[in-house]
Amino acid sequence: MRIAGVNLPDNKRLDIGLTYLYGIGRSNVSQVIKETGIDETKRIKDLTEEEVGKLQKALDKIKIEGDLRQEENQNIKRLEEIGTYRGIRHRKGLPSRGQRTRSNARTKRGKRKTVGTTKKEEGKK
Repeated sequence: MRIAGVNLPDNKRLDIGLTYLYGIGRSNVSQVIKETGIDETKRIKDLTEEEVGKLQKALDKIKIEGDLRQEENQNIKRLEEIGTYRGIRHRKGLPSRGQRTRSNARTKRGKRKTVGTTKKEEGKK
């Protein structure tokens, strides 16, 4: 089944398979399932055309995939343009939510780069 440009895995249960969509987590899935009235233990491959239509209609109300990514990028760009602390941290590629960077933040900062020190000249006395 294909929803919002994403192929959902056929053998997964509906409640797990819907989380493959960007912007849909477990809490959103439970809301959508409640709204549509579809059994959450049903496999994605066993859904009827009518149930797929109900799902798509319910998911149209939620920002997912491209629209959500675009909105997030616009928010970050806005922060960078107005020069907020968070925007500057985004621009520099550093953590923007107060985490320490002296010893951690490797995923954000990248691989370690060793910085060497220069030795003092011992000949001068």
